[in-house]
Amino acid sequence: MTNCRICNAPLNEFIDFGRMPIANGFLAPEQTDSEYFFGLRVGFCAACNMVQLIEQPERERMFNENYAYFSSISVRMEQHFKAFADMVLRDYLGGDPFVVELGSNDGIMLHNFVDAGIRHLGVEPSQNVAEAARSRGVNTICSFFDEALAGEIKAQNGPADAILAANVMCHIPYLHSVAAGMKSLLKPEGVVIFEDPYLGDIIENTAYDQIYDEHVFYFSVSSVACLFEQHGMEVVDVLPQHTHGGSMRYVIAQKGKRAVSPAVAEQKRKEARLGLDRLETFHRFRSEVEASRDALKAVLQGLKAEGRRVVGYGATSKSTTVTVYCGITPELVEFISDTTPSKQGKLSPGAHIPVRPYADFAAAPPDVALLFAWNHGEEIMEKEAAFRREGGKWLRYVPKVEIL
Repeated sequence: MTNCRICNAPLNEFIDFGRMPIANGFLAPEQTDSEYFFGLRVGFCAACNMVQLIEQPERERMFNENYAYFSSISVRMEQHFKAFADMVLRDYLGGDPFVVELGSNDGIMLHNFVDAGIRHLGVEPSQNVAEAARSRGVNTICSFFDEALAGEIKAQNGPADAILAANVMCHIPYLHSVAAGMKSLLKPEGVVIFEDPYLGDIIENTAYDQIYDEHVFYFSVSSVACLFEQHGMEVVDVLPQHTHGGSMRYVIAQKGKRAVSPAVAEQKRKEARLGLDRLETFHRFRSEVEASRDALKAVLQGLKAEGRRVVGYGATSKSTTVTVYCGITPELVEFISDTTPSKQGKLSPGAHIPVRPYADFAAAPPDVALLFAWNHGEEIMEKEAAFRREGGKWLRYVPKVEIL
């Protein structure tokens, strides 16, 4: 039996998605024969409430010079990270502050600190997006953050007022080294502020496509608290976010250095009501996932039988879990439209559905668009209002399978 990465108690496996490729591993047709697969299985730790992958591929397979996701493609995410940066600037920085961001991608958040004249450093392991950040004037090193790197950063720059991360911490299996590095790098009154998809929202919305290779952890307030308590730190505030279909922002400080918001205890009580501390909740989730899979496959087969064209919208990491787990092939979804140049002309991981430019979607709109990028649904619906006015339909599967 596999043990928990956080507290070493035995894990209880509750769902197996089968063989799965690298979610962002879009590939050329000649690469299909050598495509990498691993077993996508998920377990729950009853001791510390951490939900996590049983197995995760080597980090270099996921984060490298060909990383496919650039955060700045979304206007809404630009706005979100500006608000995040503004909060940090307003509430958490003192004189001559120094800010570090883990997994800083193309500088979507740190450029706000550049504009404010704040000393900063981005730590980004994927070379191509790190170079994009540098082109925006963001100080960025291409590396993986851990305790050793934290020591090097502190020696060169001094201690940090704030260490930030967004949709990054859930990617890192060696969180004890990260937490220890954060503690050593922080000023005594400094804070760690990070946000990731929230386990409660994943369970409530049956958002199983949040589960893929990069996301090794699925956080709750109680599990995050358990991690940082082992390093003399504590959760002092939690702030729910709408991004990525429901996220949570955690504020962490050195133990006893900052007042703890009542929101922390309230969110833990809510988690108990949701059953995030009980294995039966996750067995129920598995049943709901299986029902969602069967319903989506049935709708797509019905549309095909009616002779209606279906095109995917957004070649996301999440779409890989859905297409492979649900057995969605190019016979059911003609192609996936995406605006990211590095994905265009390639095949989706595992299912090998062609990825084509957005211009192809606009030039010959399908009867039905399968909304893979549902977490950007509001932004997309605004952009594609004409598609719907002219008779186009949307097929979504979170929180339930339905045609809009």
